[in-house]
Amino acid sequence: MKRDDPPQPEAGSDASAPEAPEASAARLRLLAEASRALASSLDAGEALRRLARVVVPNLADACVIDVIEGDGLRRLTVTDRDPERAVRVLPGASLPAPGESAAELAKVLRGAGPVVVDRFGGPEPDDPLRAAQWRLYRSLGAETALIVPLRARRQALGALTFVRRAPATRFDEQEQALAADLGHRAGLALDNARLYALQQHTAEQLQLSLLPDLSGVGDVELAARYVAARERAEVGGDWYDAFRLPDGSLILAVGDVVGHDLTAAVRMGQLRNMLRALAYDSGDDPAGTMGRLDRVMQGLTAVELVTAVIARVETPPDAPWLLHWTNAGHLPPLLVCPDGRSDLLEEGHAPILGVDPGLDRDTATVTLPPGCTFLLYTDGLVERPGEDIGRGLTRLRQCATAFAGEPLEVFLDELLARMGDDRQDDIAVLAMRVPSAPSG
Repeated sequence: MKRDDPPQPEAGSDASAPEAPEASAARLRLLAEASRALASSLDAGEALRRLARVVVPNLADACVIDVIEGDGLRRLTVTDRDPERAVRVLPGASLPAPGESAAELAKVLRGAGPVVVDRFGGPEPDDPLRAAQWRLYRSLGAETALIVPLRARRQALGALTFVRRAPATRFDEQEQALAADLGHRAGLALDNARLYALQQHTAEQLQLSLLPDLSGVGDVELAARYVAARERAEVGGDWYDAFRLPDGSLILAVGDVVGHDLTAAVRMGQLRNMLRALAYDSGDDPAGTMGRLDRVMQGLTAVELVTAVIARVETPPDAPWLLHWTNAGHLPPLLVCPDGRSDLLEEGHAPILGVDPGLDRDTATVTLPPGCTFLLYTDGLVERPGEDIGRGLTRLRQCATAFAGEPLEVFLDELLARMGDDRQDDIAVLAMRVPSAPSG
């Protein structure tokens, strides 16, 4: 294979003549459509596949996109105006590493500019990548190909290959410039998508590291989930906690620190630790602990506004379990039983933390029926843009009732699958299952 020589103008033509207005307008439309395709998704693979569908057949008969992953190369997608040809080349396949290959694709990945190929040679088994490219060109019926890099921050991230089957239809200088522009835009989109994915993963791991391990609460059956918002790479202030007090009772808590950034996550961690210390040392009922938390929060931290529920569960071995709770501006806990009964526990409600540390707060109490499930959750589970919160709470009760008899882990998974499918906010949920009968 070799780089193609520049096409020679026909006799009597002017190589420097300006491009016809119609052709110029068509190229601008293609660039605009390509930009919309690349901006349409934060998923890099999907955005590049949409780009390929824009390019074919406007610029080429086929478009192949290869991306570098680690030390290897992956064929992300193959789009052809003839679908039967495209299926002959499996997308997602791993390609031989470029290394010192003489293939034009490898040269582009090593830093070469747009490369035109019209001599494809043979399979050359001693050069695996060149052999793979030969098979690609043969499958697509290529007569000429144009390869441009996907480049961002002076680094090649992959390559776009444009294929034409008509032997007389070569890529002219304007088309090569257009293809290079597309490669540049695609490279930026790929780089941004990868950075976003990395930030999202890091944010989720940070948030999870700030949440507690529930294994230290003894034999009480607990399950919890934290799910990040679908379209955001930020950490948030949603949290839950569960821990034993010296008298053997169990504290369950959930809350939401105002904000969706690293600061909110750090403040969430501070607040959770303060709650642990205050509840463990004071011996107060939930309302007293919440009042202490409000005063300490406003006196010693920069945390501004917080919603929270603090519940204390008495778990005697030979008597019914008792639940005591207080609510600071949070959504009401849910109690659901296997027989289909469900109750939103709306008692014990008072304003959010951070308004007035001198507010009176009440502790509500209820006996927990055997086999029931107590659920704490944040607003991301039930809120939908433009929807009344009452509809979300009704939907929560219906879903929870439908799966109240399932094992606790299954109960939470089903709840999230049905309630959290269009999540616009983080979700934190904590569930406790009361034993079917008291046990010693």
